[in-house]
Amino acid sequence: MEESFVPFRGIKNDLRGRLMCYKQDWTGGFRAGFRILAPTTYIFFASAIPVISFGEQLDRDTDGVLTAVQTLASTALCGIIHSIIGGQPLLILGVAEPTVIMYTFMFNFAKSRPDLGSKLFLAWTGWVCVWTAILLFLLAILGACSIINRFTRLAGELFGLLIAMLFMQEAIRGLVHEFGIPGRENPNAIEFQSSWRFANGMFALVLSFGLLLTALRSRKARSWRYGSGWLRGFIADYGVPLMVLVWTAVSYTPAGSIPKGVPRRLFSPNPWSPGAYENWTVVKDMLNVPVLYIIGAFIPATMIAVLYYFDHSVASQLAQQKEFNLKKPPSFHYDLLLLGFLTILCGLIGIPPANGVIPQSPMHTKSLATLKHQLLRNKLVATARKCMRKNASLGEVYGSMQEAYQHMQSPLIHQESSAQGLKELKESTIQMASNMGDAPVDETVFDVEKEIDDLLPVEVKEQRVSNLLQAIMVGACVAAMPFIKMIPTSVLFGYFAFMAIESLPGNQFWERILLLFTAPSRRYKVLEDYHATFVETVPFKTIAVFTIFQTAYLLVCFGITWVPIAGVLFPLMIMLLVPVRQYILPKFFKGAHLQDLDAAEYEEAPALSFNLTTESELVSRTGSFADDGEILDGMVTRSRGEIRRVCSLKMASGTATPSIQSPRFLEKEDCSSPHGMITRSRGEIRRISSLNKIVVGTASASASPSLQSHHSFEKEECSPRISELRGEQSPRNVARRPISPRPTEPRPSNLGKTG
Repeated sequence: MEESFVPFRGIKNDLRGRLMCYKQDWTGGFRAGFRILAPTTYIFFASAIPVISFGEQLDRDTDGVLTAVQTLASTALCGIIHSIIGGQPLLILGVAEPTVIMYTFMFNFAKSRPDLGSKLFLAWTGWVCVWTAILLFLLAILGACSIINRFTRLAGELFGLLIAMLFMQEAIRGLVHEFGIPGRENPNAIEFQSSWRFANGMFALVLSFGLLLTALRSRKARSWRYGSGWLRGFIADYGVPLMVLVWTAVSYTPAGSIPKGVPRRLFSPNPWSPGAYENWTVVKDMLNVPVLYIIGAFIPATMIAVLYYFDHSVASQLAQQKEFNLKKPPSFHYDLLLLGFLTILCGLIGIPPANGVIPQSPMHTKSLATLKHQLLRNKLVATARKCMRKNASLGEVYGSMQEAYQHMQSPLIHQESSAQGLKELKESTIQMASNMGDAPVDETVFDVEKEIDDLLPVEVKEQRVSNLLQAIMVGACVAAMPFIKMIPTSVLFGYFAFMAIESLPGNQFWERILLLFTAPSRRYKVLEDYHATFVETVPFKTIAVFTIFQTAYLLVCFGITWVPIAGVLFPLMIMLLVPVRQYILPKFFKGAHLQDLDAAEYEEAPALSFNLTTESELVSRTGSFADDGEILDGMVTRSRGEIRRVCSLKMASGTATPSIQSPRFLEKEDCSSPHGMITRSRGEIRRISSLNKIVVGTASASASPSLQSHHSFEKEECSPRISELRGEQSPRNVARRPISPRPTEPRPSNLGKTG
């Protein structure tokens, strides 16, 4: 995104870019058919359950003035409007915890003022929303979202981990309260006797942990060895909502003399009950608010505006991470402008505003990446088998799949066509086909079901239908409140813990924390698994110091959230990381190390190519590879564009060429599962394109020309640090001393070093 603070320029550019793909946003979603229901259902539960819980919290803190009905209505209304006329349809809107904290503070303030009181509370918050919207308009018009590029991995991953901690805190706090007596309840009731309170708490632990464990397990169903493919896929797509229903049903198994309040369930008035709709006409009371309080509403409005600006922009940024390879343009400025209008609308009808939420927004994108993978896979499987029935060679099958892949991209004028294309075939498959010459290929050589997954890059089904459908389903929860109140509160707390754990994979900050607790004698295991480049290029002491600083800063931000009113100011601490990262950290860490640990987008140069064009060049560089140690054999882009390594590239020739191995980790002859599929925590499939052996000699010489083109390494996008990892000088470092060792020097991993 271009940094521009010219008034209205950012909004104009956002509108121009998104209008060009508006039609395809809808047609692409409808063409997905019923498969769009999987990400829709997944994100609906991720959005609705926290909103219901926050509604219950507001019900307790505002003496019933605001309930789950209002939080659900706000989430649905803002979600529907944003999905239709918003800029970035991957962004999920909802009532978040900071909004609940702010509204609780404003209620306590209004309640303590005789000239306001609880009767004019919603009318006063209406003025707060008006001031908030004005500030959001100014931020959007003046291009304040341009500085979102300055939020590097340091800020983004710290904020994501903080949100995960807040979700986990809410789950733990809720389970502890299951052993106590809720406020506004009769302590003499039979279900609040000590024995029944203990029974309720223990049953709550069973329900919450049962949901947590089964939900986490169901998301990995695609990697199960049991059951048919469609069953595993169905469980992976719909397992989490099914587990909510299953454990809700389990909560009804106790019967007989058990009190009605065991286990405790959600409480919220029905939308048609007396007094439930009074807040919808709050606009008529806004003129009754004293002028002094109308002006004073600017103070909390400033805090909310800063909060919404940060939350909304970062949620949108995390939903558009580099790893997703999105093709359509972003829309930060216009979405912030639209959020201002939505804030005014919510304030005038007396409901808390909704804004972009974390982790639901990146969870939405990841679920759509899984959907796009399934759609592409089905098309390519059908294409490959059709070619095999025509007795085509492997090269012809691969070419047909490439054409089918490009046909499904349907590029628009404004967006770039897919530069990735299909990935390269496995070396073992090419070798088997080369031994057959130009003979027709069958599934004994090219296993369609298994190998097509390896060919597909990570892509996202960018559309608006799933966002619209999940918002409509959230709105339907208002009418379905009698059924929603059947869900035990402990199931909600288990789901909170699930969302916290679900957001951890891919967070490099979390991975570095785990690395600190890894025994020194076992750290070599990190290099044998899926890992980032900093593990090999940055000394362990530097990794530890950087991680400890980030952890201390995280704990400070988490501690601030415990302060009654200052708790809503924690986004200011996250924003403070921008100057800290840009001006302070470079004084304590080397520039090359910071680039690996926290690759700031505004510091990066265009990616360099890692290209080995011919086998003769590959053989001639054997000595250099040996000096460089481990070589990148498969590159997978993760949450901020860093390069992940899988395992060492071991090479062997048909003659006496020795195998090249890492100087430190001479563990195995072959990498484990080099061509396997890794099913990550959310069920999507990630490819590890690793080549165990590149056979050089007579076998490759006899390969057909159509296969030799696949046998060579082609250009791949990679980090600017690749040339430094290989011991070469990066073009961006021409004006400074090379950072990496010379190619002739041994270059072992820095993982075991302390300085």
